[in-house]
Amino acid sequence: MTLDERIDKIVKVLDDKKAEEIEVFNLDDADYIAKRVVIANSIGGKHTQALFDHLKNELKPMGEEFIGSDVSDEWVVADMGDILVHIMIPQYRQRYSLEAFLSELTAKKAE
Repeated sequence: MTLDERIDKIVKVLDDKKAEEIEVFNLDDADYIAKRVVIANSIGGKHTQALFDHLKNELKPMGEEFIGSDVSDEWVVADMGDILVHIMIPQYRQRYSLEAFLSELTAKKAE
């Protein structure tokens, strides 16, 4: 399965389970630890962890490997090697503004 096909599966699982504002950042040419980053909002609280559980349950049988994760009710970070998935409550997403950081990285690769 290609990287883009894997991303499509991640986005589909998150979307099917009611994640909001799903964004994918392509960092192929950026100096970053992953080639793709997926960011999604949870509805809140336990939904954050539930989305992560759905990802693991649906993707592991397809051969996806979850190398590491940091899990709380507010924010989950899942390391899948060349893909990082961030699932967070909207307040955290606004506060930490990962999109700005990742957009800056992608802008630098375009220069």
